[in-house]
Amino acid sequence: MSTDPVTPSSASPDCGLSRRLPRTAYVLLWFPLSSETFIFREVQRLAALGMPLRVYTMYGKQLRGSSEEMRRCPLPVMRLGTRATFRILGAFFRALRRDPGAVWKLMREGLFRRMRNLEALGENVWCFLAGFLLAEQARRDQVELLHSAWGNGCATAVWVASRASGIPFAFTGRAGDIYPQDGILREKCRDALFIRTNNMANVPWLQSFCPDDEQDKVHAVYNGLTLAQRTECEMPFTPPYRLLAVGRFCRTKGFPELLTMMARLRREGLPVQLTLVGDGGWRRKLHAMRRRLGLEGVVDMPGFVPNDRIREYMRSHDMLVVPSVVHTNGDRDGIPNVIMEALSCRMPVVATDVCGIREVVEDGVTGLLVPQRDPAALADAVRRMLSDREAAQRMAEAGRERVLRMFDSETTIRQLAELYADQYDDWKASRPDVWLFTRGLPPQDD
Repeated sequence: MSTDPVTPSSASPDCGLSRRLPRTAYVLLWFPLSSETFIFREVQRLAALGMPLRVYTMYGKQLRGSSEEMRRCPLPVMRLGTRATFRILGAFFRALRRDPGAVWKLMREGLFRRMRNLEALGENVWCFLAGFLLAEQARRDQVELLHSAWGNGCATAVWVASRASGIPFAFTGRAGDIYPQDGILREKCRDALFIRTNNMANVPWLQSFCPDDEQDKVHAVYNGLTLAQRTECEMPFTPPYRLLAVGRFCRTKGFPELLTMMARLRREGLPVQLTLVGDGGWRRKLHAMRRRLGLEGVVDMPGFVPNDRIREYMRSHDMLVVPSVVHTNGDRDGIPNVIMEALSCRMPVVATDVCGIREVVEDGVTGLLVPQRDPAALADAVRRMLSDREAAQRMAEAGRERVLRMFDSETTIRQLAELYADQYDDWKASRPDVWLFTRGLPPQDD
């Protein structure tokens, strides 16, 4: 597919910023990806705002479970994947011939470090090698800023591409991509022009990997709301009460504790039903746990549901429950986007106090917040919410006001675009010879 950038001509002339935005490469593992609607929206909105964008993916196409809007996405994407293996190896050996010392130094820094698991190791090696091809392509496409949407493998690719091309890079650190840190997070933080994160709780964590005099390079810019349309939940709060939980079936979502909570509430005679929306590696484990606890009649597990259909579930349920946990290795959620979407629909929320969730769910004000890994506390919070419909409505309304203010799509995307423009302009002013080199121009004499 062509990699011509999406430019202001493809958007309304009134939606762009007055200043020039850098020609930016957005680098991901996949794009679009059904579970990353927030990134899909981010790229859409930046393009509409006037940023010249190219999207590069380290892997091939993955549209399973994607919404029709994602499938029809007109944004140009250059995908690598296994079909690009020989091109990647060719770019690596060309770089090795040009400057073997620099390439060997990169390999010592980026390849021979301990990663969190074999999957992360394989991803890092692939993205490390792919970075050399990305460098060549970015130079041909006259990219001015390399940006990785995550802090793990694709950030490795832009780190390598930046070292090989001279083009500055940045990355966004969110959740499991930086917790636990991979073996070269410190090097990526050291060399990045800037780092963006999507919640305040991540700021000190990322700063701890930056040089002491560069901790101000970490910037928090929230995700924008992702649902294309708004709805409002009716909250009838009549038996049987309907609870909703949404997320990947993985170790950070706390769904075993959620099922334990459901068994507890049923033993106590509270008429509750749960819809657990999602899929993932823990699917068999959670289905088996549902059978073992005798919850098949009260816990519905419909599988993965595209983001554009989530509002249908929100409209038909009384409350969202988000039982996130921190894994023993440090892996965790940032702020699950489903919280913001539920509150924007005026849906009451019960959640655990993990990472950035308290930035949205303030206990007793915008929802109920409980300790992680405590099914009894979860059950108590659900009972409290169901016992006082007026208080639930009041918290849901306060939550709606908070998320519409904090996660307003137009505001957050302009903040992000301004961050890119400010940081790139500062770099260009401080490094004029490097900037000219990345543009293929000779350095200017003083």
